[in-house]
Amino acid sequence: MRKVWVIGGAAAGLGLSFVMLLVVGVYMVAGNLTNGIGAGSVGLAKGAVPAAYKSLVQQWGNLCSAINPALLAAQLYQESGWDPNVVSPADARGIAQFIPSTWATHGIDGNGDGKRDIWDPHDAIPSAASYDCELAKYVKDVPGDTSDNMLAAYNAGAYRVITAGGVPAIRETQNYVKTIRTLEKSFAAPVSRVDPSRQAAGAIAFAQKKLGTEYLWGGNGTADQGGRFDCSGLTKAAYESVGITLPRVANDQYNAGPHPPRDELLPGDLVFFSDDLTDSRAIRHVGIYVGGGYMIDAPRTGAVIRFDPIDTPDYFGATRVTEDGAKALPTAV
Repeated sequence: MRKVWVIGGAAAGLGLSFVMLLVVGVYMVAGNLTNGIGAGSVGLAKGAVPAAYKSLVQQWGNLCSAINPALLAAQLYQESGWDPNVVSPADARGIAQFIPSTWATHGIDGNGDGKRDIWDPHDAIPSAASYDCELAKYVKDVPGDTSDNMLAAYNAGAYRVITAGGVPAIRETQNYVKTIRTLEKSFAAPVSRVDPSRQAAGAIAFAQKKLGTEYLWGGNGTADQGGRFDCSGLTKAAYESVGITLPRVANDQYNAGPHPPRDELLPGDLVFFSDDLTDSRAIRHVGIYVGGGYMIDAPRTGAVIRFDPIDTPDYFGATRVTEDGAKALPTAV
């Protein structure tokens, strides 16, 4: 397996006082994050897994008790970004990033067509789940969390996990385990209210200061760009102003935390829009929710950063940004 990737005028009539009343909700509402993903079948967050692979991930993610669909999805996203044709510098291949020698011994014919094809997600995804479960058997008697130990074995080998008595003191392996377990939360459908981000109000304050700024495709707000932004450039800069680094593009920002449902949105949540409501990789627009059914966004060329309603037919979903969630995202997917 490949080694881990560690990682466009303000709307009339909406004054600052109105917005600040909305922002107050950031610190007035709280709940509980899903505390671990739990046993049994785990629901996948809306569109988090591309539609072409969702049923595979849901089915094979329940192959054994050490994995679940959200954990399997997190592994596949971290390994390949759902690209079935990617090849790593270490010659790891396909959506599950198997090295050919590992595939030779652990690849399975997942779709029953008589072939074991490293490039076919219908074989590679089942093979990734099967390999996870094999590793879990090897480390089942090792102290600690079985899923953590399984992931460590996936990265460093079962022998190292066994001899270390748990996740070995290897930075890459420890980061790999933390990355997958954190990303797991962004792929699971929340089963309880999601805690508000502590930095949400600061991110909104940043975006408020940019109201009326002209949109620029590819804009990051730099001086040479006249301080202009596109949609994801604005959200990235807003959260960067409070110490959270997000990926540059909207469809990767979707994975920076868990996904609250529409009726539980809080100011500071990122809200996403797409022409394909089944696939987060097709997301094309993002804004920062401010409450009352409105967001601040950089909508398009010829427009300015402004307030817009979120309840449109292309509304995809939302993400409550977390520090750990943002840090866990691969640098390239």
